[in-house]
Amino acid sequence: MQSAIDWSRPWYDSIRTAAGFLSADVPFMETLNQQAAALGLRNHQDLPTHFVPQAALPDGTAYEAFIGATGGVPTRENLHDFFNGLVWLTFPRIKVQLNALQAAQIARDGVGKSRGPARDGATIFDENAALLVVRDNADGHALVNALREHQWQTAFLDMRAHFGPDAQVWLFGHALMEKLVAPRKAITAHTRVVWADDEFFTLDHTGRRHWIDAKVTQELAEHGLSTADFMPMQALGVPGWWPQQDAGFYGDTSVFRPKRQPE
Repeated sequence: MQSAIDWSRPWYDSIRTAAGFLSADVPFMETLNQQAAALGLRNHQDLPTHFVPQAALPDGTAYEAFIGATGGVPTRENLHDFFNGLVWLTFPRIKVQLNALQAAQIARDGVGKSRGPARDGATIFDENAALLVVRDNADGHALVNALREHQWQTAFLDMRAHFGPDAQVWLFGHALMEKLVAPRKAITAHTRVVWADDEFFTLDHTGRRHWIDAKVTQELAEHGLSTADFMPMQALGVPGWWPQQDAGFYGDTSVFRPKRQPE
């Protein structure tokens, strides 16, 4: 399973530390549980977070409700759940807050045909989110505005020097990570902007990861979540994430589409 992953790809930087604990000699779920215990991970009910086989999820019980009630994360032997486990080890507080939002809506409304705005937003976040951490200054706001307006060449070419020193993309969605095992130009992330002060950019990788985990968790707790909190961004458009990112690359309007104008 892991042999299909090219760990040198920059889009796996966010989970690289967690992946470093993996060993071919130890079953994946055993490693997850060892690390979850070592980190002292607990869910919003203060139950220990641990990973269980998919068969532990009773028929008719919602996945999110099960995690909230037991602390157990049903996990299958596939790439999708493999990446999900690594994200739990990487951004545990965000994961817990997303689960709390989902479990609360299930408890209130039940599991019906409509998932509701909180569950819809949390599912998108969980599966396909990228976190765009941007320095909170005039250039940062100009970059984000260009992305929101689908001014791709402005954002990715004219302002590409800002990526790294002033703007960083941290993948969160485990389905997005799975898709990028076989990268395609059209793969698009649901991107959430996280505004950062100057101090963030002085931290090392671990410090930045902890900062993001705390900051986004606080935002979710204070403001909730909806599908409107995301903007599209092509993963391979991120400067430095793919070769030959020239004007022709970003000029492909079948992928880098202009913003739809209101009728």
